[in-house]
Amino acid sequence: MKNSQILFPAAATLAAVFAVAAIAQQPAAPATTQTSAPAHHDHPAPTNLQVLPKNLTGEQVHDIMHKWEAELGTNCAACHAADPKNIGPNGKPRLNFADDSKPEKATARKMFLMTEEINTQYISKIENSGDPVTCGTCHQGHLGPVPFKPKVEDHDHDHSTAPATKQ
Repeated sequence: MKNSQILFPAAATLAAVFAVAAIAQQPAAPATTQTSAPAHHDHPAPTNLQVLPKNLTGEQVHDIMHKWEAELGTNCAACHAADPKNIGPNGKPRLNFADDSKPEKATARKMFLMTEEINTQYISKIENSGDPVTCGTCHQGHLGPVPFKPKVEDHDHDHSTAPATKQ
């Protein structure tokens, strides 16, 4: 098997991240006089990246986190601790994204490494394997993985064991 086939899922993920960054860097359309447009949030450069590439921009990390948020059916506060000393305009504490005090953040990092290993060490080695494994593969929009419940169906063969015959 070629190295390009082994690294395809990881490379595809990074390519998607970089494509989003390239689109974000394109010149903005001329400003309009409408004031109802939502405000753009600046995403500061990330710090304390331990499993994601350290050269990602704040916008790229935000996009990845937003995807994980949807795949897990949760929000940022599930993994990131609030900073009571940093109050936002809404009167609530802002999240400290670099803080590692929540065990859920350590779990998320382990799960990310697990999916990367599954994709690079297993899925990429199966010809025509399709989409890579993501958080949503198992979690399907829920914080805990969704248990698999097989359908109870009739089979085209008997599952009972026949008594052993002597020869």
